Amino acid sequence: MFSAGSKIRSATRTSALMLANWLSRTKRHREWRGASSARCGAALLLLVLPVHAASGQTEPGRLYDFSAVTQRVQGWVDRRSYPGAAVLIARHQRVIYERCFGTYNPETSVYIASAGKWLAAAAVMSVVDEGKLSLDDPVAKWLPQLKGAKGRATLRQLLSHTSGYRPYQPEDQPQDAYQTLEESVAHIVPLPAVSSPGERFDYGGLAMQVAGRMAEIATGKEWEALFQARIARPLHMTNTHFTPVDSAGGHNPMLGGGARSTLHDYANFLSMIAAGGLFEGRRVLSAKAIAEMQAGQVRGAVVPRDNFVERVRGGTHNGIYGLGEWRERVDDRGNALLISSPSWAGAYPWIDKAADIYGVILAHVNVDQAQRAHFSGFFTSPVLAMMAREVVAQGTVTLPHFAASIVPSSAADLYYEAAGQGEPLVLVHAHSVDRRMWDPQFAELARHYRVIRYDLRGYGLSDMPEERRPFLHVGDLHRLLQELGIPRAHFAGLSLGAFVVGDFLALYPEAVLSATIACGGIQNSPGPDTPPTDQEREQRIRRIDALRKQGIEAYKQRWLEAALRSCGPRRNAIRAELWTMIEDWSAWQPLHLEIRSLLGRKAADRLSAARVNVPVMIVVGQDDTESARRSSEELLALIPAAKKVVIQGAGHFPNLETPGEFNHALLEFLDETHSK
Repeated sequence: MFSAGSKIRSATRTSALMLANWLSRTKRHREWRGASSARCGAALLLLVLPVHAASGQTEPGRLYDFSAVTQRVQGWVDRRSYPGAAVLIARHQRVIYERCFGTYNPETSVYIASAGKWLAAAAVMSVVDEGKLSLDDPVAKWLPQLKGAKGRATLRQLLSHTSGYRPYQPEDQPQDAYQTLEESVAHIVPLPAVSSPGERFDYGGLAMQVAGRMAEIATGKEWEALFQARIARPLHMTNTHFTPVDSAGGHNPMLGGGARSTLHDYANFLSMIAAGGLFEGRRVLSAKAIAEMQAGQVRGAVVPRDNFVERVRGGTHNGIYGLGEWRERVDDRGNALLISSPSWAGAYPWIDKAADIYGVILAHVNVDQAQRAHFSGFFTSPVLAMMAREVVAQGTVTLPHFAASIVPSSAADLYYEAAGQGEPLVLVHAHSVDRRMWDPQFAELARHYRVIRYDLRGYGLSDMPEERRPFLHVGDLHRLLQELGIPRAHFAGLSLGAFVVGDFLALYPEAVLSATIACGGIQNSPGPDTPPTDQEREQRIRRIDALRKQGIEAYKQRWLEAALRSCGPRRNAIRAELWTMIEDWSAWQPLHLEIRSLLGRKAADRLSAARVNVPVMIVVGQDDTESARRSSEELLALIPAAKKVVIQGAGHFPNLETPGEFNHALLEFLDETHSK
């Protein structure tokens, strides 16, 4: 498995260099695009290449390994959630990855559903730039037939889904597949408002129809002509259109879901937004317009629970939306760091301002198959933004035999990284963090072992769980080993990872060469065979509601401080490292009716009945919490032959607090297992 991966990387590196030589012989970027179908099908590992908008030099020799991205998207296509897909990712205005999957090629035209909202907002903002509209214009100024609350709503509120309009037509009304905005608005006039302007954030499409109609009246042009003149033609988006509107369900209304586009067309749009409104040296939108689109526009409106940003980024703040775009991540001052316009159909364009990356996946969901598989492109595709950031952060990895990959499954994709050669050693991380917790161990251990670290389901770059689909972390770990062709391995887990390793030792002792169980042991709670009572579920729902009201950001800060209090005297030295992971955490577990994904007391019963005859080391942080130390002692009572090691000057995260001591203890233990 691993040697094959090395051959793939070597082959793709050679292909990338051959591609670079070919590109150097071309004279125009348009010629390169004309041959892009072949290129799009072979981009596992790419040199940095200029996008259409870039006229600067490439970065010769810079390589990025996007094999995990390729495997992730290929898995979606293989499971028939999408018939095909096309992906492009750029950094510093240069393409670093492009690949097509299934039936798609770079010129495949796709209805992009809500990804069209970003395009539509940009077109409206071009009219604002010209001074023909103001974001604070009330609807009644341009459309006096819309009265009351609907007439008082402003253009700003229409584009930020805070206008009080219904999100979509009522089910008993005709389908809103209208070919003109004038006709669409005529059907909106009799619909009552659902709230006062600015009162609620209600994501949908009808309000954008009204915004587009205001732009039509202000310019004297129909929407398609307006969009082509102001956005499409300046950006060479020759295959992007809002009309005719597709009559199939889910794509309309026109502005909020009726656009279709191609990979390169949408990439050109993202290039312009990322460049602050410039494209090929020509200004398409003003810097002020870009700033308004990216600013938090929800303001004091009530944000409903379980919204997009909460689901994919673990955020409950009111700055989740700008004008036509989601604000997935913001900094302490409320400035947007990650913006996007996801669609239910699977198209997902994004701009990662912190890493200077933009990207887009164009896809169109196979509805029946996706529903059977519980697959949602709207909530799943955004993982690509984090994966792209991770690839760039890794740069050119120098670890021997390094691989970053995906174990695909209809249940959940698992992301893992591996390095080194020798006997396999699997590292399992703690709760609220991810595989990066093992950074102080990964390279050191890879000098001696084939080290595999992965993200548990619900953490990092692995898929999120679903409340009504039971699973066990130990089952995912077993599937990971089977996929990698590993019959037996050493295991090391900390905290939550300790429980997972304990579960694995209880269920699959024959697959364990040794087990290191740190800062945890026996989880004294029910397992999946004991479902929660109605009272427990009600209590849990109340806690979730209270948490949402308090805000996930505040919860994460409190969780960080609690984690640090469980550490030893070097706690402040790991504050930034812990916060980076906790901030990235989706917070799926505290926000949902969490599935009992550990064996709980059942593991203790299995270990008590079994005669564990493999080497086990139980690691305790001297300054860890009393409950964690007690859990370790309970496990030691079940496995009296286990070796106990106390790490001085460390608490709940000894691998981070005292990495030298932790690494020494682990390597010494592993050496002892070979001598027995």
